[in-house]
Amino acid sequence: MGNAQASASSTSSPRFSMASRAFSRQELDDLRALFVSLAAQSQTGGRAISRPVFLEYFGIRGALGDRLFQLVARESGGGEGVTIEDLIVSKATYERGTRDEVDEFIYQLCDVTGDEVLERSDLETILASIRETIFSENKEAGEGSNKRTFEAFINSAVFSKDAEGVARKSMSLSDFRSWCILIPSLRKFLGSLLMPPDSGRPGFQVPALHYLENISPDLLLLNKEYAWHIGGGFSQQEVQEWRLLYHSSLHGQSFNTFLGNVTNGDAQTVIIVKDTEGFVFGGYASHPWERHSDFYGDMKTFLFKLYPEASIFRPTGANKNLQWCAVNFSSDSIPNGIGFGGQPHHFGFFLSANFDQGHSFTCTTFTSPALSKTNRFRPEVIECWGIQTKGALDEKAELVKGTVLERFKEDRNMLKLVGLANASD
Repeated sequence: MGNAQASASSTSSPRFSMASRAFSRQELDDLRALFVSLAAQSQTGGRAISRPVFLEYFGIRGALGDRLFQLVARESGGGEGVTIEDLIVSKATYERGTRDEVDEFIYQLCDVTGDEVLERSDLETILASIRETIFSENKEAGEGSNKRTFEAFINSAVFSKDAEGVARKSMSLSDFRSWCILIPSLRKFLGSLLMPPDSGRPGFQVPALHYLENISPDLLLLNKEYAWHIGGGFSQQEVQEWRLLYHSSLHGQSFNTFLGNVTNGDAQTVIIVKDTEGFVFGGYASHPWERHSDFYGDMKTFLFKLYPEASIFRPTGANKNLQWCAVNFSSDSIPNGIGFGGQPHHFGFFLSANFDQGHSFTCTTFTSPALSKTNRFRPEVIECWGIQTKGALDEKAELVKGTVLERFKEDRNMLKLVGLANASD
């Protein structure tokens, strides 16, 4: 009887009728089935989903989960919990609404105190919930690493809005949208909270990091949180595994060693640099590192900052100066080294062939600022990870290593990079 009463009340609501049109008949049937299942566990006579059951099912920890429940249940007032009308109206707005409707819902969601003022403390609370929801089982990153990483996310936020009764400026909706562009993993996560937990929700995936067991995680620039951030620049369908290919502290600060390590089959790579000023930044290369006399690559390439601010800068389409790899050229107009964006001698990010210096300038290719503290920098640590789709590592493990043919292919790749392949034919 409880279900019949809820259904009768729901169908009388114009908002419910309009929201229902956002879904197919099958989707509505699935939502009703989900509601019946969760309401049956809620001790509400089947009329509503209780807060504990709601939070347990969707798996959102901390204050963010409480705020999500509050927003979803507001259509009915939330007396007993989330009704079927609450669920369908909220999902229609949150998942099928206009861009403005969706952004406004997420903006309100981040106002965890509900005081209509989005402050730094709200963002800290949101990121604490993300840490608890996604990284609670992460044994590799200590508490200090988590705190430092998430502080970098907040440092990229802008607070430009004057709020009545608040001494400090708050975050406007425009500020919030800009922040989400800089941290796409955050936007993906906040936009998928009402999806079924087993559906591979965007923003919940963390790349698996593979490196030798004798390497301490403290030695690495990349941690799980940074990988989550960088992974936001990839397609949400790609679940990836990352393999450490080169680390200057392990392999020596050598350009030739770097090229030899990154040309053994990993077409996509992430390069991370920590400079002597303590800034951490890098770029994602969607194409292999191969010898070219000009720019190459595609629009998947992007630059990023990790510390003291965390941001991602995607290509704007202003030009095609995306990826650069010049080796053994004698012309001053073709600087030897690897880089991204901008122009020769004025890149968005560049490492010289000696790996002892680099530069980063504002560039229109990615609308990116200088990634380092000063335009010219000296690298303290250089790290490179190969990106592979999930399962590719298992396939590679089955191959016989060290055969004459494989060694020939590796040597051939190096010759190609230094421009000697044709001469050896």
